[in-house]
Amino acid sequence: MYISIGIPFFNAEKFLEDAIKSVLAQTFQDWELILVDDGSTDRSLEIARSFLDPRIRIISDGYNRRLPYRLNQIISEAKYDIIARMDADDLMAVDRLEKQIKVLNENPEIDLVVTSLYSIGNKNEILGKRIFSTHQMQPKEILQGLTNLLHPSLLARKAWCQRNPYQENNCLAEDYELWLSAAIKNDFNYVVMQEPLYFYREVENVKKEKMIRGYNTQIEVIKKYYNNIIADREKNRILLKFEIKKIIVKTLDFLKLMKILHSRRITAVSDEDKNFYISQLELIERIK
Repeated sequence: MYISIGIPFFNAEKFLEDAIKSVLAQTFQDWELILVDDGSTDRSLEIARSFLDPRIRIISDGYNRRLPYRLNQIISEAKYDIIARMDADDLMAVDRLEKQIKVLNENPEIDLVVTSLYSIGNKNEILGKRIFSTHQMQPKEILQGLTNLLHPSLLARKAWCQRNPYQENNCLAEDYELWLSAAIKNDFNYVVMQEPLYFYREVENVKKEKMIRGYNTQIEVIKKYYNNIIADREKNRILLKFEIKKIIVKTLDFLKLMKILHSRRITAVSDEDKNFYISQLELIERIK
């Protein structure tokens, strides 16, 4: 069994090389890597082209079409029946694909597998971890605005991806809308691995402008899908919660305390966690 791995990138020159190396370092080696440039203006495309592995394909049309378009493009381009995601500024454990494909193969009724994470900083330092629950989310729960799925750690059957394309007009909550729409269709059978096999540069997402736009997009998704799932009163309560979140973000940003939001998302790491992560970095850095 082979895997199509997709990494869309836009102006990711600072991190893209390490992301690609973490693919090359995988213990599971039966893959193709599709690198999709979204109109980068930095050295990202040059970095992508510097890797000469025949399993790597580079797609570049010069346009900035945004993430949902590129994710659908990866699904369309994928040669194989299993698709894995990764963001261009992240890393992954060298046995991530091996362990995820094993779970998928052992559970034929499951369409997608995600993992937990180590949160890392801009210098690849480990900051904390998030271990997600294994609970299967239902539409009413997803409408609350929370899920236990880490989008860039996704490994899924291509057939499921084709049945559940990304909405290309949603560039900041495309994963949230994907989970919600699939759950409403009762096409959302997944496994959450509690192992932190994905190394997520989460600090890049805890910024006022991005968070406010993301909350606004989630609000629109909730308005679009809530009918026949929850009552108007419950919908209004959820929307009020998002408005309060926006006020909190703006206040913390004004007080220069945004780090509080990140620290509340993660838990402390043990010496065992740190040693594991360091060993993974060493394996990735050996790739030339």
